[in-house]
Amino acid sequence: MASVTSLTASVNQRLATALLAALPEAGSADPLLRRSDRADFQANGILALAKKAKANPRELATQVVTRVGTGDVIKDIEVSGPGFLNITVTDQAITENLAARYADPERLGVPFAENPGTTVIDYAQPNVAKEMHVGHLRSAVIGDAVVQLLEFTGETVVRRHHIGDWGTQFGMLIQYLEEHPHELDHKDAQVSGEEAMSNLDRLYKAARKHFDSDEEFKTRARRRVVDLQAGDPHTLAMWQKFVDESKIYFFSVFEKLDMEVRDADIVGESGYNDMLAETCRLLEESGVAVRSEGALCVFFDDIKGPDGKPVPLIVQKSDGGYGYAATDLSAIRDRVFNLKTNTLLYVVDARQSLHFKMVFETARRAGWLNEDVKAVQLAFGTVLGKDGKPFKTREGETIRLVDLLDEAIDRACAVVREKAQDLSEEEIAERGTQVGIGAVKYADLSTSANRDYKFDLDQMVSLNGDTSVYLQYAYARIRSILRKAGEARPAAHPELDLHEAERALGLHVDAFAETVAEAAKEYAPHKLAAYLYQLASLYTTFYDKCPVLKAETPQQVQNRLFLCDVTARTLHRGMALLGIRTPERL
Repeated sequence: MASVTSLTASVNQRLATALLAALPEAGSADPLLRRSDRADFQANGILALAKKAKANPRELATQVVTRVGTGDVIKDIEVSGPGFLNITVTDQAITENLAARYADPERLGVPFAENPGTTVIDYAQPNVAKEMHVGHLRSAVIGDAVVQLLEFTGETVVRRHHIGDWGTQFGMLIQYLEEHPHELDHKDAQVSGEEAMSNLDRLYKAARKHFDSDEEFKTRARRRVVDLQAGDPHTLAMWQKFVDESKIYFFSVFEKLDMEVRDADIVGESGYNDMLAETCRLLEESGVAVRSEGALCVFFDDIKGPDGKPVPLIVQKSDGGYGYAATDLSAIRDRVFNLKTNTLLYVVDARQSLHFKMVFETARRAGWLNEDVKAVQLAFGTVLGKDGKPFKTREGETIRLVDLLDEAIDRACAVVREKAQDLSEEEIAERGTQVGIGAVKYADLSTSANRDYKFDLDQMVSLNGDTSVYLQYAYARIRSILRKAGEARPAAHPELDLHEAERALGLHVDAFAETVAEAAKEYAPHKLAAYLYQLASLYTTFYDKCPVLKAETPQQVQNRLFLCDVTARTLHRGMALLGIRTPERL
């Protein structure tokens, strides 16, 4: 199915052509068309062009009007104020454009990006042998939505989950398990992910207690770290047991979040071990990194500590050990030269911004990043409690992610049960899960990623306001109307005049493609969320003011059912791009 030219693009093209005819030196100037509350659209670009050409803006605007033909698309165009253009489109154009989108149920006429490339996106980065907490939520949810958006626009997306699976704590864990071999034995072969992590958590605490109280064990544990880094087969096999055990848990949490995470996409810190020495050699030989007090460092003129001295990026420690920087730089080399990426996207906490600024600049100096290959940190803010402080338990501990999700599902089940008329307990549980997880995701995604947001479950599962439940309810209500329509079927009737509420809804539905393109290009799921909330709000107004099944004529019934259905399809597709389900009944 070919993409559909939006009304915005169609009107913009007509204005640009007329503008070029009236002012040839304007070239391919942008009329700066936008939606307006004074007409369907307003063009604001003529003022700046007239100033540049030393022309009278109102006179130039009048010349453009005389060159824009009205008829099939543009119904009316008039000059306003010092040189604005107010444009109204025809009802026929609105209905015909929506009919073209309706004929493409999979994409709704959304075009693929003109020059798609390859993006490697680094997101959802839990740590082996540690439970996922609320701090892991945003990277997973934002990253998954950006993956959906990019793939939908035609980008080749390589997912990477850079899990924490290496470091000194593994020497302690491995040595403890070696001396207590039955600690991880499972009586039940079908152990759940949460049980697996509970076992690991218990093991970690026992190992840490032993490590802190027994000097001889501490010595053995440190020796075990050396064995691990040296690739001792037995030690590696023990380490692999921790990784496998943790993955059972990771997959269970991601499944609860309704996210697809594939084993092949999990490439943790350990995946770059074989590259670390070469990364350091390349940086040192090229002069990008220098030795300073025995450590291999990269210095930056604009990054200084409180004492005014330069703060370096330490790639290799003075004792020969490697830090995060060596791993991150090796990952960049792998992603650029092996995966052939054009864009490296990191969905990482804003508090790590300085680290990534230094890593990216080092990679640029080394020639691994250039004009053809860019690296971007999609930095996100903190999840706050209702009190505006970082979200923690009463005891001051970080809240477990599974506990948060379970509570959201419980709250949502209560809402669904209250509204449910003919749903079984099993259906209530299924809908409650979709509503609860959707509520958590939407609250995150409806906020600009770089801002903090308050985690308020009462508000998240509310049927009122900017919530996923409001959007899901709008979708379910439309599906209910379509089921009740009997023999009446959705059908576009371009010959019909439209009510003001129908026009507003139709024009907004037509902007879906542009919104998706903008959200994907800017890695901004919140822009799609805002669009969908406005779509549901406009549908509510339409529903209140325009009878559907009791419309005046059979043609009007069909046309309004068509408007309902194209809105439902847009809600369904848009929510799916955010990773949120839209139940048929609520």
